[in-house]
Amino acid sequence: MKLHDLKPAPGAHRERKRVARGPGSGKGKTGGKGMMGQKARSGPNPYRTFEGGQNRMVRRMPYLRGFKNRWRVAYQVINVGQLNELPDGQEITIDLLIESGEINGREPLKILGDGELTRSLTVHAHKFSGSARSKIEAAGGTIVEVPWIVERRSRSRGPNPAMRNRAPAIEQ
Repeated sequence: MKLHDLKPAPGAHRERKRVARGPGSGKGKTGGKGMMGQKARSGPNPYRTFEGGQNRMVRRMPYLRGFKNRWRVAYQVINVGQLNELPDGQEITIDLLIESGEINGREPLKILGDGELTRSLTVHAHKFSGSARSKIEAAGGTIVEVPWIVERRSRSRGPNPAMRNRAPAIEQ
């Protein structure tokens, strides 16, 4: 075998399309661009959202008005009246509420003061409203505030220093 014997595998090399080289080429006259119109001309085509001159979708939609805080903390809420259904003297922990399906473990828990509480309960939560705090204590119960640790993501969408500098988890 010599260098002049080398050639690509069959079907690997395709002849280039010779546009507008006469009627025999199959791509003569208009060169595969149809008949006239903006898309047949050289230069840029209409913009992506162009709809033939009618008011386009992106202009028909209402604007997203106002401010949306990406860093807000959304709480799961449970009212004091819902805690009334649990047995007297029981310690209500966040893990107990997750197991029962009342809340999910992804967002912090806040206890609000809607309803009446007649039982003495020990309630664990991340936050309590003022009215919930007073109703639980008035019924003879106690409140335990559990800290909610928020892992902040990088605002610049770059490397996340919070994850990089975190202490390694101790395995037992």
